[in-house]
Amino acid sequence: MYTNYFSSIILAAGEGKRMKSNLPKVLHKLNGRPLVEYVVETAKESGADPIIAVVGYKRELVMNCLGDSVQYAVQAEQKGTGHAALMTETLLKDFPGEVMILSGDVPLLRPETIRAMAELHRCEGNTCTLLSCVFDDPAGYGRIIRGVSGEVLAIIEHKDAADEQRTIKEINSGIYLVKPAPMFQSLHTLKNDNEQGEYYLTDIIADFVAKGMRVGGYIVEDPLEIAGVNSIQQLKEMEIEYLKRNSEAPSEI
Repeated sequence: MYTNYFSSIILAAGEGKRMKSNLPKVLHKLNGRPLVEYVVETAKESGADPIIAVVGYKRELVMNCLGDSVQYAVQAEQKGTGHAALMTETLLKDFPGEVMILSGDVPLLRPETIRAMAELHRCEGNTCTLLSCVFDDPAGYGRIIRGVSGEVLAIIEHKDAADEQRTIKEINSGIYLVKPAPMFQSLHTLKNDNEQGEYYLTDIIADFVAKGMRVGGYIVEDPLEIAGVNSIQQLKEMEIEYLKRNSEAPSEI
């Protein structure tokens, strides 16, 4: 029996090649704890139930780490974030609430931010709400294009953006709150005609807009809340910032 307003999908299937390690990226430790543990804790504290971790690369290690604290969906082949989300369909197809999609390598996101995002989602009656942030230097990030009423019209990747669009400083975090039925319908139609040959979760936004569904965006003020980890150096820098905020001494990474 489902009683909660939203469930959560945690994307934890990737290898994380830029970490240059045999360990799945989400198991690298921040202050002695695996990155994905922070994300699961945040999802729980925000009220998400059920929580489903999508696992793939060396999945037994991730599952041993998280144990029975979450449910699991398996992405046997890493074919992108859209494909990963689709792997949860059998678990969530009958879920009556919304689905919060989180990345397993974003440890500093706060439950308060998720709850505020969910409140905006409800108030605006959105099919999907994305979490965004305003960066002083947004180079390399997908830009958020908004309409006159504040609705999200598109996400334009940096390489595809016109000069005027590149002046936009609001960027996409890759974190979404979405209605499951239209999400799964859209995920089934994704194409992988890109350089990586992957199915991108981001592409559901354009599909929703094309169908006349409302997409909103909640802006988080602190860029570190949406920061992911793509290298050991980034992990070290994130731990330093984490420890500043929590007044602790750094650990060995």
